[in-house]
Amino acid sequence: MSSRYRNGSHSAGRVVAIVADIMAFILGLWILMYLLDANQGNSFVQFIHDSARWLAGWSHDLFTFDEQWARVVAGYGLAAVVYLFVGHAIANRVRS
Repeated sequence: MSSRYRNGSHSAGRVVAIVADIMAFILGLWILMYLLDANQGNSFVQFIHDSARWLAGWSHDLFTFDEQWARVVAGYGLAAVVYLFVGHAIANRVRS
């Protein structure tokens, strides 16, 4: 296989990994903002919350801890870990 094709797959894998990293970053940022009690009226905080809620729609309120902060950390944190794990696994598969 020529190096041109290998470089293309390497670039595609890098893009997949970067997208996974960005998604996990948004989820982690929302967890941090929630724990630090960020101003929910702020438009940036609201944008991050909306984005994180959309990204973690499948894992939001998956756990039923008594404390709200634990549900946020577990639900959004699980989504972030899954996106990182699956995204980087796909990126590595595309690169090889």
